[in-house]
Amino acid sequence: MSTERRLVIVSNRGPADFERDQGGERRVRRGGGGLVTALSGLVAHRGALWIASAMTDEDVAVSRDAGGGPVAVELDGVDYEVLLVESEPAAYDRFYNLIANPILWFIQHYLWDLSNAPDIRQEEAEAWDQGYKVVNADIARAVVGAIEGDTEPLVMLHDYHLYTCPALIRQARPDVLLHHFVHIPWSQPDSWRILPGRMREELYRGLLANDIIGFHTTGYCRNFLHCCRELLELEVDYERGAILHSGRETWVRAYPLGIDARRLERAAASLEVAEYEQQLLRRRRDHLIIRVDRADLSKNVLRGFTAFDTFLQQHPEFRERVTFIAHLQPSRTDVPEYAEYLDRIEALVAVVNHRHGTTDWMPIDLRIYENFPEAVARYKHFDLLVVNSLFDGMNLVAKEAPAVNTRDGVVMLSENTGAHEELGDCTLTVNPFDIQEQADTIHRALIMDPEERALRAGRLREIVRERDPGVWIEEQLADIRAKRQGAPVG
Repeated sequence: MSTERRLVIVSNRGPADFERDQGGERRVRRGGGGLVTALSGLVAHRGALWIASAMTDEDVAVSRDAGGGPVAVELDGVDYEVLLVESEPAAYDRFYNLIANPILWFIQHYLWDLSNAPDIRQEEAEAWDQGYKVVNADIARAVVGAIEGDTEPLVMLHDYHLYTCPALIRQARPDVLLHHFVHIPWSQPDSWRILPGRMREELYRGLLANDIIGFHTTGYCRNFLHCCRELLELEVDYERGAILHSGRETWVRAYPLGIDARRLERAAASLEVAEYEQQLLRRRRDHLIIRVDRADLSKNVLRGFTAFDTFLQQHPEFRERVTFIAHLQPSRTDVPEYAEYLDRIEALVAVVNHRHGTTDWMPIDLRIYENFPEAVARYKHFDLLVVNSLFDGMNLVAKEAPAVNTRDGVVMLSENTGAHEELGDCTLTVNPFDIQEQADTIHRALIMDPEERALRAGRLREIVRERDPGVWIEEQLADIRAKRQGAPVG
């Protein structure tokens, strides 16, 4: 692409987290999540302005110190230009805590118990108008200001926080190329009927202002096309992956996100990971089961533990021979449903450990904190990795753990994860709601013939190494070039 086409990346959370140390000095560290890792190569290669919300008080201070302009940040050898957008605090609270989380997240992960929730009242309607749309408008104004004077700029937006933003950018700059990647599942049409018609219409019209919309899987693409046909009665071309509307065409494409296997291998070989390995191996039993997740409703932790409880009841010969280490990172603890879920997790672990444990054996070892090197140490030595998510956009743990595992570990993988589309043939597939099937799968994994384990693990490693974040980016840029040139979608 020609150099005058500026690249702007837009997300709710930026690549850098700003904080103050005990001495009052400002510190910067790499932002959490996989988005920064996925896009770091692109930023390093061609540079980009990254626009994000000022999420914390220190983010706001950074933005104000810069006069509302961008700041230069260096992280892990990559130079970022970051523009933090300040929104009115009450608006941001409504945007994040009443609409994006939980309503949109819950819809897209099928998490609602519809007989009880949600209730859309005046508070939710106001949160949409005075929260979600306000923050999206704040971001859109920042984008429009940043690309002022640029020729045919390129803007790449990310995720469910920014669904109404593209239409506002398009209105101000008809010449902009807008690309939007959605990192979570796209659910089927009926799930979207939870949203009042006005909100739903504004959300979809916002997204359709993009030239290209990307998802992790072909299944999510199909769901989005179905929604546009059934909810908006638009003309949809399933074969070409295109939606015709308002004299324009939006492409819908699948770009499965891979992992940076080489970076993970370097971490796995580090002294810090080695120290955690020594601790792990000193206490290791015959078999090690792990899960590494956020303590998120969508991860289905309770059913995973119930399946392990069932396995122990039905196969008592494994008592004191197997340990299940669950490494959970706290998630959205200010959302009541999540706080309650964490309480239920801890209560269930106590029941299982009381039922089966002995004076020197705790069946489930629950760890609730974030520690990446410790997680990598467990990746290296698992016999069974449990990924039984209810629904998951991709689930990179299902790719990360096999990439560095040294024991031909087996992966139990929910059929409702995005990763299953790529990895299903090499894993043990489970229905995330079928507890008995999961219990049976635990047993099957632990008694699996070494030759079969090796074949499955070897193929998993091959698939994981075939795609990295660079491939993910290049596929999107190739479609962007084709869209610029007016080529038909592939």
